[in-house]
Amino acid sequence: MPDLDTIVSLCKRRGFIFPSSEIYGGFGGFWDYGPLGVELKRNIRDAWWHSVVHERDDVVGVDAAIIMNPQVWIASGHVRGFIEPLVDCKVCKLRFRADQIEGDRCPECGGELTEPRWFNTMFKTYVGPVEEEAAVAYLRPETAQGIFANFKNVLTTTRRKLPFGIAQIGKAFRNEITPGRFIFRSREFEQMEVEYFVKPGTDEEWHQHWIQERMNWYVRYGIKPENLRLRPHDPEELAHYAKACADIEYNFPFGMSELEGIANRTDFDLKMHSQHSGEDLTYYDEESNQHILPYVIEPSAGVDRSLLAFLLDAYDEEPDKEGTRVVLRFHKRIAPIKVAVLPLSRKEALVNLAKDVWARLRPHYVTAYDDAQSIGRRYRRQDEVGTPFCVTVDFQSIDDNAVTIRERDSMAQIRVPIADLVDVLRDKLM
Repeated sequence: MPDLDTIVSLCKRRGFIFPSSEIYGGFGGFWDYGPLGVELKRNIRDAWWHSVVHERDDVVGVDAAIIMNPQVWIASGHVRGFIEPLVDCKVCKLRFRADQIEGDRCPECGGELTEPRWFNTMFKTYVGPVEEEAAVAYLRPETAQGIFANFKNVLTTTRRKLPFGIAQIGKAFRNEITPGRFIFRSREFEQMEVEYFVKPGTDEEWHQHWIQERMNWYVRYGIKPENLRLRPHDPEELAHYAKACADIEYNFPFGMSELEGIANRTDFDLKMHSQHSGEDLTYYDEESNQHILPYVIEPSAGVDRSLLAFLLDAYDEEPDKEGTRVVLRFHKRIAPIKVAVLPLSRKEALVNLAKDVWARLRPHYVTAYDDAQSIGRRYRRQDEVGTPFCVTVDFQSIDDNAVTIRERDSMAQIRVPIADLVDVLRDKLM
């Protein structure tokens, strides 16, 4: 596995991820996704949505607002309890989360630290033209509460029966004291979450179901099983709302760390929102002829952390005649570019034919066109960004209306008529 510096360099060089506001020196804890990064990120989101919504008959989606009524965060406990212990170094003035450092000295300079003080990590803002206490609102620190606030709306409009889930992908914001490790811990990030509502008493069975489903998803899209680990939470580390929780951890360069958490949230959230809002958020169970508060199983994954794991796991180096061949062996579904079209030279006839081939492919796949430098170097560039297939247009193509498909991992090549190219690639990209 590569070290983190190698991946950071690759991401910057090839247009996956840039430091945010880089021309102004950057802005700590924020990152911008470049042309390849946005495609990779979109493909990960689409693969997740396809798996948890489209392939199932018991999950629907929502897209809740980022800024919600502040009473949501009072009811959920975030205003009172979403706090971290903060310490300052008296010498170098750096700040740290007290629970993330060892010992009682500054990890950077060895200086003396202040006593811990509590810091709410939600971003505060104001709604309306006047900055006053009555106008205070928050950027959401998680996407789950938007689902709970819409539970009644979804139940009424879809007439779902338990068990059923509500899925959401969206941005969340946390004013992290010490962001770092590239995109692993940042202040603006994206979550993929399901709140799966079940009858009390069936929650433990459904918790195990979702643990297995989510572990299988990472393997399905290319993560090596040996790089994953399931870590159940000890009772003393459970969140106040959780009956049980297990983390899917990935073997990052800095060690095994959380990729996704699957929690049994019991009926805590619906109960709190029902009490604070005055709305009846119970579910009428026809079998028992009772109104019940469903329990909730929550698989919660980070898009950015997943993207980092897919990058790390796909990275490979192998010797070749030019030195070292770098390959991102992405699963075909999540690779940012599916097909690259490469004319063998810049001769006008070849370029014109290659651009015709490119135009033929664009409605079907995310494609690239490259005619700079030697064909070998262009293959290597596409290997380094994970493109599964390259289509080479050569001088013979002018006579036989056929092109060569070169496969990324094996480097095997086959000759295909241009008229059949879309269908052949479709079969290969399945």
